Amino acid sequence: MPRRSRISMPTTIVRERRGTIPPVPFGELQGVDLADRAAVRRLIPKAGQAWRTVPPVNAYELQQRCEWLGKRSIKTHSKLFALRLAIRMCDLTTLEGADTEEKVRRLCSRARNPYTPRAGMPDAETVAAPPVAAVCVYPTFIAVAKDALQGTDIKVAAVGTAFPSGQYPFHLRLADVKWAIREGADEIDMVISRGAFLQGDYRRVFDEIAKVKDACGARVHLKVILETGELGDYDAIRRASHIALMAGADFIKTSTGKVQPAATLPATLVMLEAIRDFYDATGRAVGMKPAGGIRTAKDAIRYLVLLHETLGADWLTPDRFRFGASSLLNDLLRQLVKQLSGSYRADDEFAYA
Repeated sequence: MPRRSRISMPTTIVRERRGTIPPVPFGELQGVDLADRAAVRRLIPKAGQAWRTVPPVNAYELQQRCEWLGKRSIKTHSKLFALRLAIRMCDLTTLEGADTEEKVRRLCSRARNPYTPRAGMPDAETVAAPPVAAVCVYPTFIAVAKDALQGTDIKVAAVGTAFPSGQYPFHLRLADVKWAIREGADEIDMVISRGAFLQGDYRRVFDEIAKVKDACGARVHLKVILETGELGDYDAIRRASHIALMAGADFIKTSTGKVQPAATLPATLVMLEAIRDFYDATGRAVGMKPAGGIRTAKDAIRYLVLLHETLGADWLTPDRFRFGASSLLNDLLRQLVKQLSGSYRADDEFAYA
């Protein structure tokens, strides 16, 4: 393997605890073939055993760094770039019991053309709002979305593994994923078994992610939802990130959007640092998706600053970073129009009809 340049960025890993130096992140993977699942699995502790090779997180440093990055300002030209980039990174989502084919088709139409000018607004060519990255739906609507998005590069993502709870027998959750793939899904957003994780059964969580990834193969990208709001603390988020990365996730994702708190800057930073350390150890680049609760352009720009400061410019692409926040698009468009016209428009002029 060619020599890799390390992503040298600040870290919130605890430097010292009770006089000991924490382990090198993912150091146990040195010399291990990631394709050898059995060998990787042996590195994960058995149920009831402590996972001593995952370094602890300094919660104070983590929160301080997020607060500092949240105060960073960017200039107008950079803000226009950031707003358009954030639109490109959006996964427009509808995951409601009242979803219909017509609702999904309208969502897909907006994914293709996010901006429709009203009277007095800049024209579409001036605003230059790009299409979004993906549309995320229940498996029932995959075929509808694929048909509505023909001729575009917009991906169709489907939730799987008994989203959002994951509380079904695994063979049914795996069948759920395989059916979605047969329907044509480009991406699968799976939920981990939080109950198993909280009981310390890390190998079970690893096994389930690995089997879902095997079902996805190389064509279908797998996003692994940790549901960070249910995991308890930052150390748990770090451990869950390790499991997902070692099991073959293409993206790791904060939340389903159905549990509060959903995405937060500190939880996202823990996951970004895990991605960075995994890349440094293995050379495999994995994407990140904060989801739930990101509603304003200001919030989105904070996440992009955090991303750039932690992982660098190579991750500033929809192939490696997504926003799971449909309502965010309204404010991104509103702020984009404000930057170009000098005046704000009413919120409802950008609403998804």
